[in-house]
Amino acid sequence: MSRPDFLKKIRERIISAEPGSVFVASDFADITENVKVGVSLSRLEEEGLIMRVLRGVYYKPEYSELLGEYIAPAPDAVAHAIARNFGWTVVPCGDTALNLLGLSTQVPAVWSYVSDGPYKEYSFDNTEITYKRTSNREISNMSPKTALVVQALKALGKDKIRNETVRRIIAGTSTAERNAMLTEAKYATSWIYEIIKSIGR
Repeated sequence: MSRPDFLKKIRERIISAEPGSVFVASDFADITENVKVGVSLSRLEEEGLIMRVLRGVYYKPEYSELLGEYIAPAPDAVAHAIARNFGWTVVPCGDTALNLLGLSTQVPAVWSYVSDGPYKEYSFDNTEITYKRTSNREISNMSPKTALVVQALKALGKDKIRNETVRRIIAGTSTAERNAMLTEAKYATSWIYEIIKSIGR
C-alpha cells in the first residue's frame, strides 16, 4: 500500500469519528504498520485535523459552543486509549469508578484504574491518570459494566452502601447488564456479590 493510500484511509477514519474521539497507533493496525501510522498521525496533527494529547496519543478536537473554545479530551477516553495501545485490560477504580457510575458528582483529582499492566502515571492538561496493577481475578472475565460496578462498590466500602446506592446503579444499568453481573461477579468478594444480587433482582 502506498503512502497516500494509508494516509488517506487514516484521515478518512478520523474524519468519520465523533469529535472528542481519542486515537492511538493500534487503532489503525488494520491499515498499516505502527511506524507509518505514527508518521501519518504527526502529519494530520500538522494539518490541524487532530491534536496531540501525549506522545502517541491524539484526539479529534471538540468545540464547545457554550464555552466558545475547544475542550480537552475526556480523561476516561484518554486512559482507555493508552491501555488499548499497550493491550492492557483496565477498569476505573476508586473515585473514578464512582464518578463514571454516577454515584459521585465530584470530579476525581486523579483518574485511577486497576490494570493487568505495569504501574504507570500520565499527565496532560492538568489531568493525572494512574494505572495500578491488580490480580486478573478482579478484572478478567467481566464485562466493562460489571467490573465498573465491582470497583465502585469496593471504593464505597461495605458499611457505606445504602438503598439509594442500589437504586442509582439499577437506574444506570440495563436489564441485560444486571443479568450479566449476576453471572460475572460470582467470584468477587462475598459482600460485594450480595449487593450485586440485590441489584440484579
